[in-house]
Amino acid sequence: MEHKGTGASALWGDHSPIRETDPEFYERLHSFLAEAAALGDLDGRIRHLAILAALLGCQGLEAFQAAAGEALSGGVSPVELKETVYQAVPYLGLGRVYPFLEAVNEILTAQGVSLPLPGQATTTPKNRMEAGNQAQVDIFGPAMRGFQNSGPEASRHINRWLAANCFGDYYTRKGLTYREREMLTFCFLAALGDCEPQLESHAAANLRLGNSREYLIQVLSQCLPYIGYPRSLNALHCLNEAAGQG
Repeated sequence: MEHKGTGASALWGDHSPIRETDPEFYERLHSFLAEAAALGDLDGRIRHLAILAALLGCQGLEAFQAAAGEALSGGVSPVELKETVYQAVPYLGLGRVYPFLEAVNEILTAQGVSLPLPGQATTTPKNRMEAGNQAQVDIFGPAMRGFQNSGPEASRHINRWLAANCFGDYYTRKGLTYREREMLTFCFLAALGDCEPQLESHAAANLRLGNSREYLIQVLSQCLPYIGYPRSLNALHCLNEAAGQG
C-alpha cells in the first residue's frame, strides 16, 4: 500500500524501480517517509507546501515534480503551487527557481489547467515600495518602518530592492497568507543552508506572526527526509535561538 502524503511517492512508492534494485534501502526509506508523514497533527496541505519548499531549496527538481502532482491531489491549489514557486525567487534566486517554474507549468498544463492563472498581484510599480515596506513592518515589527531609506548610500539600493521587490512584489500577492509565506521562507532557507542569520531572522518573523515553535518543528520534521540532518539541525538551532531556547 502506498503511503499518501509522504511526498514524491511516485519516485519511491510501490512501483518505484528501487524496490527491486535496492530492496533494503527501499524498505527503510519507505518506512521512514511514512513515519515522518504520521508525525504530529500538521494540516496535510501545509505538509505538502513545506515539502515543496524544501525541495525547491535543495534543488530536488525530480522529486519536486512528483511531489507537486501529489500536492495538487492533496488539497494544494494551482494558485498556491505557483505562489510557492514565486515566493522562492527572492530567497533562492532566479537561476535556481526557473527550472521549477517550467516544471510547474508543464504539470498544470498536463492536468488541463489553463495558463496563465488569474493574477494575484495587489501592487503597482508606483506603490510597490510603500506596500512592501508596510509588509516588512507587518511581519518584522515597527522597527522596519522606512527600512528602504537606511544603510550606507553605496548599498542603499539593496534595501530599497528588499522593500519593493522581495516584499512589494511577492509578499503582497494574494494566494498565500503572510504566515504561509513566512513558513515557506523558513523551509527555503533551511534547505538552502549557509544563511543562518537570515534563517534565524525569519524564524523570529514566523513566531511573531503566530507560527509557534512547536508548529515549525513539525514543519521542519517534514522537510528533514528531503534536506538531511545537518541542515535540519542547523535550522532547529536557529529556531531555538529565535525562540529564546538556544
